[in-house]
Amino acid sequence: MVLPTRMALNVSFTKKLSYPLLSPSLLCFPSEIRRLIPARLTSFQFPASFFTSLNHYSSLSLRLEPYYDHENFFYGFNLDSFYASLIEHSTQKRHLDQIHAQLLALGLHESGFLVTKFVNVASNLGYIWYARKVFDEFIEPHVFLWNAIIRGYSKHNKFVEAIEMYSRMQVLGISPDSFTLPHVLKACGGLLALEVGRRIHGQIFRIGFESDSFVQNSLVALYSKCGQIQRARIVFDGLCDRTIVSWTSIISGYAQNGQPMEALRIFSQMRRLDVKLDRIVLVSILKAYTDVEDLEQGKAVHGCLIKMGLEFEPDLLISLTAMYAKSGQVMVARTFFDETKTSNVILWNAMISGYAKNGYAEEAVELFREMISKNIRTDSVTMNSAILACAQVGSLELARWMDDYVRMSECRNDTFVNTALIDMYAKCGNVDFARKVFDRTPDKDVVVWSAMIMGYGLHGRGQEAIVLYHDMEQAGVTPNDVTFVGLLTACNHSGFVEEGWRLFHCMKDYGIEPRHQHYACVVDLLGRAGFVDKAYDFIMNMPIPPGISVWGALLGSCKIYRRVSLGEYAAEQLFSLDPYNTGHYVQLSNLYASARMWDHVEKVRVLMKEKGLSKDLGYSLIEINGKLQAFRVGDKSHPRSKEIYEELDNLERRLREAGFVPHTESVLHDLNYEETEQTLCNHSERLAIAFGLISTAPGTTLRITKNLRACVNCHSATKLISKLVNREIVVRDSNRFHHFKNGSCSCGDYW
Repeated sequence: MVLPTRMALNVSFTKKLSYPLLSPSLLCFPSEIRRLIPARLTSFQFPASFFTSLNHYSSLSLRLEPYYDHENFFYGFNLDSFYASLIEHSTQKRHLDQIHAQLLALGLHESGFLVTKFVNVASNLGYIWYARKVFDEFIEPHVFLWNAIIRGYSKHNKFVEAIEMYSRMQVLGISPDSFTLPHVLKACGGLLALEVGRRIHGQIFRIGFESDSFVQNSLVALYSKCGQIQRARIVFDGLCDRTIVSWTSIISGYAQNGQPMEALRIFSQMRRLDVKLDRIVLVSILKAYTDVEDLEQGKAVHGCLIKMGLEFEPDLLISLTAMYAKSGQVMVARTFFDETKTSNVILWNAMISGYAKNGYAEEAVELFREMISKNIRTDSVTMNSAILACAQVGSLELARWMDDYVRMSECRNDTFVNTALIDMYAKCGNVDFARKVFDRTPDKDVVVWSAMIMGYGLHGRGQEAIVLYHDMEQAGVTPNDVTFVGLLTACNHSGFVEEGWRLFHCMKDYGIEPRHQHYACVVDLLGRAGFVDKAYDFIMNMPIPPGISVWGALLGSCKIYRRVSLGEYAAEQLFSLDPYNTGHYVQLSNLYASARMWDHVEKVRVLMKEKGLSKDLGYSLIEINGKLQAFRVGDKSHPRSKEIYEELDNLERRLREAGFVPHTESVLHDLNYEETEQTLCNHSERLAIAFGLISTAPGTTLRITKNLRACVNCHSATKLISKLVNREIVVRDSNRFHHFKNGSCSCGDYW
């Protein structure tokens, strides 16, 4: 007869079904269920409406006897197939509960086939604890059941449990098969348990799976994740049957271990063998092209995946977002980002990092806030990118908000995150807050110490930088090349010539070879102190060819001391090394202007025009109530422009009354005295100061960021203004920080 639907099912047996459905609370405890099952089962009820799989059985011709007895229950009906199908079609825990009860009631809980299928489905549905409970109740599980529970743990990233189960399996003398080992190796890779993986590799040889492609592919993945890419390559080279998984594993390994060129070489070899591409290998290739900054080839891969119909695959959209963001095409990256409706942290990290590293700091911060509002879990990579963006914005209020967020997060003790916070506070103008982060960081490595030393250096607190360096030595931390960049910067900004010279020569004691940045610091240190000829001799005796930063430092020193001939020579070197950098031409023009050689200034302008170069416009930013306001020279676009200029006139009057004399040589144009004085008054930082004074309460610190180096006149004027208005004024220019207070500057007029 044909098995009917649920309604007919209840009357297909001689006796009316009368047993009530067992309580779900009991179904979790099979031992209790067994105690409740009567000795002679007379009837049972099964809510078939829960399972769409019964529709399949309603169309099958199955012969059922027209009678019912205990010895021939469901005579002629294949219970294993029936319950296997029910298990496979389960979508909720209550489905599993019902099936589990029936298996116990019918004595099918001893069927290795059904229990294995039950464990697999429970794991797939996320109930790994349920799968383990059923597994533990099975007496003497066979290898297929062990595979099921190990697979479940591995699938849900419970790698420790997966390896523990494998160890138990070995103790009980159960030999693994080719389906066991890939899941165990995945767990080893997830834990970076290289030694455990190597022992399993040895076992693979002993039990004869050295030629199994699935097992060998898992070994390639294991060694790649553990950073042992050469071992992965040996396994790959030994493969006789290389599948797409084999190629993908080794290519991904090279791409993830910082060897993108090798990944691309193997990819080329794969293409020559006409191996069919899949989305996983394309993800790795996009990463490789991103790392080598080959956007054109990356676009070619983009075109390839469009032809394959894979352009909307989430993993590929993430890779495309990262590639375009890192290449500077953040608007293109944002289009892919917006198309990906996912909370994947890697995607958000790629977009935030792309913004932060390409000058879109405010957009990066805004996206980070959006990420938080959507309750998307952040990680240390997210934090570092967001902190970098905050440092670029330069807002101390924003920096403090970021610090508060980090302290409430799981990354509060992360060394890299705290290092970024130290750098952020230093760049936002408050080195004391940076020191608080430094002091609370539990595990201070050389990077943390170096960041704090560099922070002191940027603010001209050379003595504190040197003291911290000695504390670092006492703590047993060995300095690196970045440490000495910070120390030399601190000495440079504080005028510690002898100390800087000594520290430079101490580098060899730690086996550190000086880089261009170190040489540039020494040249700047000597030149700014007036030892311009000694700086030139130092350059001529360098063991490596002088770079752009070295010649730039010498040209800057020549401008200060009006060494025109030597400055022209330094400029020639710069033009040959970097002919399209506007800054070099501006520096030479400033040198000529300081020497009042106006015809030469004009020649430089003509040369810049011929090369299609234009000078960057100067501007100053001031933070008021957490918002940044921008001003340019002579700017009258602000809504409160009238008030600003009234305050500016008031300041100029008070400066004159205090005996201030404008430093007219700061003007880089051939103007008369009255025009010169007026031009100096309207510099962007002066407008920012005036706006700050009318917008904040008395005594409030003013924080200003300037994109160019502060001129001598504004520096002198700001010192006196700080005393007249009884305010601290912090100015960050392109070179360093200046803290003006009570008529003096933290740089000691040495910048």
